[in-house]
Amino acid sequence: MANNQDLFDLFHRKLREMWFAEKKIHASLPKMANAAQSDALRAAFKKHEADTQRQMSRLGTIFGLIDRSAKEEASIALTALLDECMEAAVKFKNSSALDAALIAGAQAVEHHEIACYGALKAWAGQLGMKEATGLLDETLTEEKDTDEALTQLAEDMANPKARKDDDESRRRAHRSASAA
Repeated sequence: MANNQDLFDLFHRKLREMWFAEKKIHASLPKMANAAQSDALRAAFKKHEADTQRQMSRLGTIFGLIDRSAKEEASIALTALLDECMEAAVKFKNSSALDAALIAGAQAVEHHEIACYGALKAWAGQLGMKEATGLLDETLTEEKDTDEALTQLAEDMANPKARKDDDESRRRAHRSASAA
């Protein structure tokens, strides 16, 4: 039996998933910012909250361009990634590795978004949607920039702090074991 779904239907479905995703991310970013230990990571999450608002606006514009209402479709993958990130915030609360855990979780979300927006951009191009392609490219660029900024924070601040504290903990444990 033939399925009458085509590339436009796939595009529309993924667009609806990303509408859902951006709304969930927008709601999660303040929680992530509150959980962060460093001011730099808190600021990065707050900046991405503003970026996410613009991305939602762009998605709304694209829905208008294709003459469809902005209706969301749940994304199991995105929900799981956000849940994992928030779980890490709880598990590593008051730990020197908290910011590293938050960054890793946020980057998993960013990588998912990069993959989805890359596909949407390619499909929009195939469908001859020049304006939508441009809007999706703007969002894709922002997502890649956010990922790079998070990598920089991890390398410059969060990972070294977690490692330094881990090394000190191991040295204390070793001294305690040797003294016993």
